[in-house]
Amino acid sequence: MDNTTRLQYLSAMGIDVWVPRAVENTTPKDVPLAKIEQDSWEILHAEMLVCQQCELSQSRQQVVIGAGNQQADYMWITEAPSEEDDQQGLPFADHSAELFTEMLRAMQLSREQVYITHIVKCRPAEDRDPKTQELEACNAFLQRQIALVQPKLLIAVGRIAAHKLLQSKAPLAELRGVEHHHAGIPLIAMYHPAYLLRSLTEKSKVWQDMQRALTLFEKVK
Repeated sequence: MDNTTRLQYLSAMGIDVWVPRAVENTTPKDVPLAKIEQDSWEILHAEMLVCQQCELSQSRQQVVIGAGNQQADYMWITEAPSEEDDQQGLPFADHSAELFTEMLRAMQLSREQVYITHIVKCRPAEDRDPKTQELEACNAFLQRQIALVQPKLLIAVGRIAAHKLLQSKAPLAELRGVEHHHAGIPLIAMYHPAYLLRSLTEKSKVWQDMQRALTLFEKVK
């Protein structure tokens, strides 16, 4: 979305945009984005809700922005929204919801204490993997969410999220169990709870990753 269109969207939605005095007489397209405005959740959410940068905007029921504490220490980034996520507008609203909540409880956390979002914000049809162009279209939104939350620890949940955040095609079995970094923030990759429901023997590995995340958090908090 170019800056001019972006500002028109925000103006139409009644959101004031801050422009530095030094650039008041400069057209938006000529001003670097960082100098046009100070980012905020209100601005980011408004842009996400009207986004049409990829074909997912044509089939979604709604944009699944994310949920939880916007100043959380832990930020969980998972795969594309499921059908239930798309219907309810919330991450982990499907059959994996109960297990995910139990995973948080095992770490003495709750959904209200962490921030949860998807690697793409709209559901791909038939729950297929997101295409490269769809991942790229949502990447700026995700990076802005990370910048606004400023988490101490990122947790990539599932193969697609881990591959995108780590720019890797290695099997998730190789990416888990190791400390990574994204945008200078420590990152732990782990299996998705939906996968665990199909592969119960892997639960012990996720428990190891959860303990690793807790240990790492103690080091960086």
